Amino acid sequence: MSGCRILVTGGAGFIGSRYVRTILDRRGVHDISVTVLDALTYAGDIANLTEVAGDLRFTFVQGDICDPAIVNQLASHHDDIVNFAAESHVDRSVQDSAPFVRTGTLGVCCLLDAALHHGVRTFTQVSTDEVYGPAPAGSWTEDAPLRPTSPYAAAKAAGDLLALSYYRTHGLDVRITRCGNNYGPGQHPEKFIPLAITRLLDGLTVPLHGDGGNIRSWVHVDDHVRGIDLVRRHGTPGEIYNIGAHIEISNHDVAERLIDACGADPDLIEHIPDRKINDRRYSLNWTKIQTELGYRPCVDFTAGLTQTVAWYRTNRHR
Repeated sequence: MSGCRILVTGGAGFIGSRYVRTILDRRGVHDISVTVLDALTYAGDIANLTEVAGDLRFTFVQGDICDPAIVNQLASHHDDIVNFAAESHVDRSVQDSAPFVRTGTLGVCCLLDAALHHGVRTFTQVSTDEVYGPAPAGSWTEDAPLRPTSPYAAAKAAGDLLALSYYRTHGLDVRITRCGNNYGPGQHPEKFIPLAITRLLDGLTVPLHGDGGNIRSWVHVDDHVRGIDLVRRHGTPGEIYNIGAHIEISNHDVAERLIDACGADPDLIEHIPDRKINDRRYSLNWTKIQTELGYRPCVDFTAGLTQTVAWYRTNRHR
């Protein structure tokens, strides 16, 4: 599937833009083209695509995945759709869930309808480990029940179920990926790791909700997008693939590692009142993508944090 026309929705965001840059940078692949459709909300930044702006294989379109006219027009001349478009901040979903439902459910429906109508070859839905809800023990496999806690996770779960229904009802080739927490250069500073780094570089504290003992699995964005493209190219229709790495660590331990990487004062951890909702632990079993598609995470967590801190040192005011 090297030669094709790919529509990447939400492709100006942190993960989507990394995906676009990665597949266009793949050596030996010239018969591929990428169109990014992005509404450029606060989380989407056209600057994330500067590296590929002059590439003749790349096109950018500003627009909303809930707009049937623009979605149908684009779907009509693309082979694959990879959907990154999402409202992704849990705290924002607690304050106002409507945008999450709109993008995560109605937007996905609009994309699926267009994909079905125009005979799109594959539809890859990029999802999250949060659809499974907390994992008190063990790790969730792809067939685990969906028990989302937050409105954000519930909207993502709804989009996943809708996508799978198009596979089961219509035979549309749908593939779903679910990943843990991402990190890496260029992430929006509302997320934990870039928030902590930028505050530490400014001599400020790292705010930790509650006791900081909430456990998350961390995946470098480069590993995540490689996993997504493996699923797009080689995955099985109608299947779900968890994408993970080897790091499962508490927020407190991440903060301590960032303090060390930034050369900051060890006393700069500040415990603040816990969130209204804050699942204690997420954990994915990602054996399936390993054994079926040959996925392996390549970025060491310590090296990845060092690289990320260096990027924010250089791009403090971007």
